[in-house]
Amino acid sequence: MGRVAAAVVPCLLLTLAVGAAASQEASPTRTPTGPPPQAGPVVPDVTGRLLSLPEVIAIAMGTQPEIQARLSDYDAARSRVFQAISPMLPQLNGFWDLARARTTSNVGGNFVDFEDTFTTARLTLSQLLFDFGKNLATTETASRLADVAKEDIEVQRDVIILAVKDAYFNLLFAKRIIRVAQQALDRAELNLRSARGFYEVGTRPKSDVTRAEVDVANARVDLIRANNAERLARVALNTNMGIAVDSPTEVEEILTYDPFVIDHASLLSEARRGRPEYRQAKLRVEAADAQLRREFRNFFPDLTGNASVGATTPDLLQLWSLGVTLNWNIFDGGSKIARYREATATLKAAQARVRVTELDIWRAVEEASLNIQETEERIQAAQKAVESARENFRLAQGRFDAGVGTIIELTDAQLALTQAQFTEAQAVNDYRINVARLERALGRR
Repeated sequence: MGRVAAAVVPCLLLTLAVGAAASQEASPTRTPTGPPPQAGPVVPDVTGRLLSLPEVIAIAMGTQPEIQARLSDYDAARSRVFQAISPMLPQLNGFWDLARARTTSNVGGNFVDFEDTFTTARLTLSQLLFDFGKNLATTETASRLADVAKEDIEVQRDVIILAVKDAYFNLLFAKRIIRVAQQALDRAELNLRSARGFYEVGTRPKSDVTRAEVDVANARVDLIRANNAERLARVALNTNMGIAVDSPTEVEEILTYDPFVIDHASLLSEARRGRPEYRQAKLRVEAADAQLRREFRNFFPDLTGNASVGATTPDLLQLWSLGVTLNWNIFDGGSKIARYREATATLKAAQARVRVTELDIWRAVEEASLNIQETEERIQAAQKAVESARENFRLAQGRFDAGVGTIIELTDAQLALTQAQFTEAQAVNDYRINVARLERALGRR
């Protein structure tokens, strides 16, 4: 058992560290342990409940601050669409001016000061008549970018769901390792009792007892570390759910091998339909194309109709006007040309990134698919290894009890059994996580 701490538990801690890193990438904001703010989402009480995976995902969808932030970003993007529309609607402006003036005049050889108060009020209505589609293109750009922000919500949801699934299975894996460590400790204590019994009747040397005591101590260390790893896994799950990190979350045991049917012929087409990143990339092309049209139409003039009515005192003179304004910026130092070239380059870059996104999705699908096949093979091999290691330990224990086996042979068999059980649990955990990653790559939830 002395090698169990060096081989089994460090692998568990490495697995949980990777899971925690993925959790922080998906949700860097950690919810404080105190009560939630009044304006925030209602955090459900998980005390005393055994949560299923769909329940955990539902909680994360309602409480994760990263999703709330994306929703607010989408609201802001929709507001920018209305900002882009507003120049095409009538514009109404009011003007009021108050002034007091003093003048000095020569009246009959005397200088006399005159003071007058002047007030001017004007109401002006203007309407853009024709701008060669500039504002329509601007509105279309803003609309496409709002759609991009909407898809960003779906991207974040997919990221959170994958992080929750990883943390969920890592918590189950940590619980499984606790059971493996507890079983190893029970076997080590049984071996210690046997070694002491043989030593007391004089059939075994003192070194066998000492070796068994070392194995018991190491098994206890393994169990302590496994318990701590389980607590860390719960913290990671709570963080991804967006609830207090010290919540006593308990989850259903579903860390089992269930075959996952893969139709390789339809994977890429399904991923294109399901992945919000792919839809985002195509929407960015549409936005860049609309912006290019906007920059091209900037070379043409604007035609605006104007009407105003008002009055001025003290003479109560009426003021009114009605007219049409043609505004054409014929030369601005080359700024419009530069913006047009920039928009052209931006469109080409957006088109290229559609292909980049497609390749990234294809790679993610293929990697997850291959990893599922690999972990399925590992599970089958690990199950056979556990059976063989369990039988080998039974034989070694029988030989030791019969006085024909050594303590080294027994502890080696025990270590092999513990490692085989850990390898099986690791393979099943990797398989469930790889299935979750394939679902993420396909856009499934």
